[in-house]
Amino acid sequence: MNAALEPMLRLGVFATMFAVMAIWEVLAPQRRPVIGRARRWPRNLALVVLDTAILRAVFPTASVGVAMLAASRGWGIFAVLPAPRWVVFGASLVLLDLAIYAQHVVFHLVPPLWRLHRVHHADPDFDVTTGVRFHPGEIVLSLLIKFAVIILLGAPAGAVFAFEIILNATSLFNHANVRLPARLDRWLRLILVTPDMHRVHHSVIRRETDSNFGFNLPWWDRLFGTYRAAPEAGQKRMRIGLDEFADPAELALWRTLLQPFRAAKGKKTVLF
Repeated sequence: MNAALEPMLRLGVFATMFAVMAIWEVLAPQRRPVIGRARRWPRNLALVVLDTAILRAVFPTASVGVAMLAASRGWGIFAVLPAPRWVVFGASLVLLDLAIYAQHVVFHLVPPLWRLHRVHHADPDFDVTTGVRFHPGEIVLSLLIKFAVIILLGAPAGAVFAFEIILNATSLFNHANVRLPARLDRWLRLILVTPDMHRVHHSVIRRETDSNFGFNLPWWDRLFGTYRAAPEAGQKRMRIGLDEFADPAELALWRTLLQPFRAAKGKKTVLF
């Protein structure tokens, strides 16, 4: 894996997938937007630019570089387990996805982590830009966790790169405001998290928010009992976001960046 080409390849896949999903949202939307793109998209996309700049400044080698370092030092489970390369590659993809699922659950359960993660959930609408709306603090912490998992597994650089590409693409797909035929969605969610499946996770109802944590594979939610087939109010009538941050003024970038350090309305102002 050429580490120098990695950012350009990721950017190319991201831009292509983003364009495809954005066009699909126009042609076949699942829901009527609550707030127009003109108000939401500049703020959400500004977060992407900020997150990327911070990551490249703090961690210039990113996940692929860590995988290459681990391989050169012989670190990780796969470095000592005799297994064919294709088995290691496939197992790395699956286990990295399990780690992302577990991390997502923990970010909902631990209050300080939820304060970072709720920036993602505070989006009052659900579309392709929601898939990239994350607080820089969460992005940095998530990358550090991913580094630890890569080193623990000894995941090969090629598998890490493939996982990163898949994760970015599926996050854009399953956050998109697109309509799929019911039968196709029912079959597709056996192997992939679909927009209708993940949209439940963005409900204002907390018991629905704490379900469907998967990004790529839907199996973990079914295995660990966090799967919910549909929202109580239905896909078109369900309410998206967080009630305590529903004011459109919360879309301002500075408010979004400070949100983890601000109390919700009616609550005591504390950091954690």
